[in-house]
This record gives sequence, structure tokens and C-alpha cells, in this order.
Amino acid sequence: MRPLRYSINVTLDGCVHHEAGVAPDEESMRFWTTELERADALLYGRTTYEMMESAWRRPASGTWPDWMREWEIPFAERIDQTRKYVVSSSLGAVDWNAELVQGDLEREVRRLKQEPGGALLAGGVTLPLALADLGLIDEYVFVVQPVLAGHGPTLFAGLRERIRLQLTDRHEFRSGAVALRYRPARVTA
Repeated sequence: MRPLRYSINVTLDGCVHHEAGVAPDEESMRFWTTELERADALLYGRTTYEMMESAWRRPASGTWPDWMREWEIPFAERIDQTRKYVVSSSLGAVDWNAELVQGDLEREVRRLKQEPGGALLAGGVTLPLALADLGLIDEYVFVVQPVLAGHGPTLFAGLRERIRLQLTDRHEFRSGAVALRYRPARVTA
């Protein structure tokens, strides 16, 4: 079965808005590129898909924009080429190496997990909350930024039940950020 990993940047106070943390540096972009390389496909909701596409889709000219630093290009190339599944009831079609996922979320994600291939990597805020509520996430990766945002959407706001996690790895960045890798804890009777 393909594992489903969820990864996101989060501030110390739990904010997950993409502009609330610290701007990516070369070290963190290498980390995120490696995370993408560990996955066969991405699983996004509409909002995250559209946000990522607007930032990381290769322009029709084939040339990356001038604002993109050289150390961001490996990430851009990887995300641009990676297969994407987009969960949406409002989109009629998707492109950018993407397939639209509609209908029963649990059934469709279980189907994706049963398909041959490597890991699925989920991103965003709303979709991962639903995936966590359904018990479908096999690994959580949080890059905790040394920032207090004070406002904005927070990680797993509205989660139905507490999920116990077991730390499996940690990596400290020179910036002060810390990547924490967890898997759901096994409940023993």
C-alpha cells in the first residue's frame, strides 16, 4: 500500500498560512525538494493546487521567471513534473500533470493508496484535516518555523478526535526551524 504523508510549514503558534512563516532559504528548499523526491504523486485540494500551480508551474516559454533563485529551480522542476491529484467539487477540469478526484473522499483516497507506486504527499490545510479525521495519513512532517504569527488559520483546527503521534525523526535547520517527522502511534490494549 502506498503511504500517505502530510507535510507543511507551521509557526510556533500553529499558524499554517503560507505567508506567516519564514521565507524559504536554500537549506529549507533542499529539504522540500527531497520531500517531493520521496513521493510519486501529490494530493491537493483546490486552493493548494491553484496556489502551487501559480507559483511553480513552468512557464509556456520553458524558462523559469527571473524572480526564481537558482537554488529554487530543483524544487520547481520537481513539483512541475510530479503527478498531482486534486480533490475538488467545484473544479470541472485540471491540468499540470493532474487528475481530478471527486466523490467519496475516503473511498477515492483508499483507491489511490492501493494503486502501485510510491508515496502520496498531501499538502494544504482543509484537505489534510479531512484526511486526518478519516485516519488516512501515515506520516506527518511539520517544519516548525521560529515565528509567532498571532493570527491566521491554524493546524488541524476542528479535528474531531485527538490523534496520538510518535516522533520518528527530527532535523534542525540553521535558520532555527525544526523538521519533525511523526507517524500515528499504535494503540495497544
